[in-house]
Amino acid sequence: MCKITSFEEENVGGFVHEPAGTCRGGLALTHGAGGNCNAKLVVAVADAFCADGWTVLRYNLPFRRQRPFGPPMPKSAAMDQEGVRVAVEKLRGIAPVPIVAAGHSYGGRQTTMLAANDPKLCDAIVAFSYPLHPPNKPDQLRTAHFAELKIPLLFVHGSSDAFGTVAEMQSAIAAIPSRTRLVIVEGARHDLRSGKFDITGLVIGGLNALLE
Repeated sequence: MCKITSFEEENVGGFVHEPAGTCRGGLALTHGAGGNCNAKLVVAVADAFCADGWTVLRYNLPFRRQRPFGPPMPKSAAMDQEGVRVAVEKLRGIAPVPIVAAGHSYGGRQTTMLAANDPKLCDAIVAFSYPLHPPNKPDQLRTAHFAELKIPLLFVHGSSDAFGTVAEMQSAIAAIPSRTRLVIVEGARHDLRSGKFDITGLVIGGLNALLE
C-alpha cells in the first residue's frame, strides 16, 4: 500500500507516492500542456511505479501553477524546464538512485530539452506521447535537441497518436546518441488511454531493460 502526501516547496507542488517496502528508485513525473498532475494518465503511472517499489514525485509544472487552465505560453518553456530541474533535485533528497525524470507530451518534451543541456540531470528519462510535431504538420519537427541527448530515454507512444506516427518516431529517435527504447501502446492516441494499459509490463519493464 502506497502512502500519498502533498508536496509544496520552491515553486514545485504536487504529491509524493511512497512505497510500503524498500524503495527501488525515484520518479519525477509531470503532465502535458492541457492537464495537471492529477491527470488520469499521470496518476495511473504514479500508482503503478509506487506499487513496484518506486518513490514518485507527481508534480505540476510552473505554468500550471500560474494558470489553472489553458496551455503554456511559448515564453513558459525556460520557467518550466527550471521546474523540472527543481523537482528532480527535490526527489534526490527523498529517494535513492536511479532517479528518473518523466513527463507526458509537453512535460516530456521540456524534460528532454533540459536534459540536452544537462546530461547529469538524471539517470534516465521516460517520455510519454512525445509531441514529435503538431497534428497534420509533420514538417514542423520538435527534434533539434535530440542529437545532444546523452541520457538513456524510454519513449512510450500510442500507435494512433496524431503527434507522430510510429515510423516517424523511429526515424527521429535514431538521431539520439544515447541508449533509447520505443514502447508502442497499440491503438492508443495521445492520451495513452488515460493510463488504461499495461504500465507495469510495458513502461516499468521497458525502463528496467534500458537501465540494465
